[in-house]
Amino acid sequence: MNRRLLASAAALAFLTVAGCSTSQDDSTGASDSAVAPAEVGAPEGPDAFADGDQTSSVRDASGGAAESVAADAAPAPTSRSLISTGNVQLRSEDVAQARFEVQKVVDELRGEIAQEETATDDEGDVKRSRLVLRIPSAQFAEAMSALEGTATLITSSSAVDDVTTKVIDTQVRLRVQRASIRRIELLLDRAQSIRDIVNIEGQLSRRQAALGSLARTAAYLADQTSMATITVSLERTKDEPAKKKPEPEETGFLAGLDAGLSAFTSVAVGLATAAGAVLPFLVVLALLGLVTWPVRRRIRAGRTARTPSAA
Repeated sequence: MNRRLLASAAALAFLTVAGCSTSQDDSTGASDSAVAPAEVGAPEGPDAFADGDQTSSVRDASGGAAESVAADAAPAPTSRSLISTGNVQLRSEDVAQARFEVQKVVDELRGEIAQEETATDDEGDVKRSRLVLRIPSAQFAEAMSALEGTATLITSSSAVDDVTTKVIDTQVRLRVQRASIRRIELLLDRAQSIRDIVNIEGQLSRRQAALGSLARTAAYLADQTSMATITVSLERTKDEPAKKKPEPEETGFLAGLDAGLSAFTSVAVGLATAAGAVLPFLVVLALLGLVTWPVRRRIRAGRTARTPSAA
């Protein structure tokens, strides 16, 4: 009998608190009802909590947290968020001086050199340099124009990416995630059973990991939209090969003798070349003459014998 009375009292208290929380949810609006069920992260089902008092306290906490989520989720008006990048390639006879001019531009615009790579020749002079500059985004166009005039311009390019929507979305998700974590922490403080504590802690860990990822994304977007990135490449102008000056012509006896010897050498070389070219043919002709010599001799002897008898 006592158990039935206690159960009836608990049911009556549950219905009373549920009616109060329902009227409160209706007053907060549709946004609260959309956020609250997804962000509570509390155990569901008939075994979620043991008694009616715990259930009513959870509902009261959910209603207050939902109001904070709705207030935080409304984004304030923001200006356009742009990620600006540029690339400038320059050439100069004095790369060190051009590097100094680039540094002056960076100092005037209150920027910084985030990365630098420099190469020198055998004499220690700078022949090539690559600089990665971070310039305030508001001075991006001014920086590009100033850098293009520090040395002889080869190429120049720039790009602007509008990430306004992504920045606003990330900020809203951050606020909602923080509010959700606060609500789950409140539920964790009020949980009494081990099962409820384990379930709520699992939800809390997942939301904290998501919050960390969103925070890193927001930090990256804030850095890229506040400071533009410009890459400057400097290289030395290529030296043209020096032209040889014509040597003055020498005159006099020695000059004539040298010219005569050169001419004689040229003629001798020409004759030797011709002799070397004709020599194989002479050898072949000599061999043919030796082979045909006995035949020719007999022919001549026969002619000589016929000539006296005819006479």
